[in-house]
Amino acid sequence: MKQNTIALVYDFDGTLTPKTIQEYTIIPRLKLNSEKFWADILNEANATDGEIMMIYMRQLISHAESLGIKITKDEFTFMADKIKYFRGVKDWFTNINDYIKKNHKNIKVSHYVISAGHHEILQATSIRKNLTNVFGSQYYFDKHGNATFPKIVVTDTTKTQFLFRINKGKEKFSESINSHMPENSRPIPFENMIYVGDGLTDVPSMALIKKQNGHAISVYPKKSNQQKKVSNDLLSANRVDFIAEADYTKNSPLYKKMCLLIDMISARIKYENAVS
Repeated sequence: MKQNTIALVYDFDGTLTPKTIQEYTIIPRLKLNSEKFWADILNEANATDGEIMMIYMRQLISHAESLGIKITKDEFTFMADKIKYFRGVKDWFTNINDYIKKNHKNIKVSHYVISAGHHEILQATSIRKNLTNVFGSQYYFDKHGNATFPKIVVTDTTKTQFLFRINKGKEKFSESINSHMPENSRPIPFENMIYVGDGLTDVPSMALIKKQNGHAISVYPKKSNQQKKVSNDLLSANRVDFIAEADYTKNSPLYKKMCLLIDMISARIKYENAVS
């Protein structure tokens, strides 16, 4: 099998967008006080030793019911239009694709998002058409189309499951990833992956990819010394190859560093194909 596809894998909250997906969508829709809402979730998680995303998804339904609001797929789809992206994100995918087409013939690229955010919202975003697949937390919807309970919960550590799904080409939940698959049979080797994240919640994914000779970049918002420090700490800990401001415009430092990693991976792929 020719392993000539490069996968660019993105976190969503704080990576492609300045705020979390909830801050643009469900929190204003339910007229929640953001600080109090998250504080209540953290307090319950600490008191019960529960999983934060599981508690969040349950509490969301409770808050909606108290307001007489039904959380439906259509509701999530409507909310997706409210999301604001970092500068250049909407053109980023086309610019990267064009760079590879121009400079690296026979090399393919796939873009993925892995997020703890709502899958139904991610599916309806304006950038979805540029992505090979998106993975996010999901509700089970009853026969009336109403969200009833969390069906899939994506956390810091479970994100790594989806990296293996990309690696093995088994992106449906009905497909098991537990069986052994020879390295040379995997559609996208980890060393062909570049992970883009923004903080400590991305460490398990960054660590997995880096351990398997893949690559990672940490981004931070402009004028945010706190987030820049987080990125520098990740660089010092060898969790990432580069750090850059979350400016996705063509010829920005982030774009140039991404192209440098693409050049390096492409050169290795071409060499391996030549000697095999």
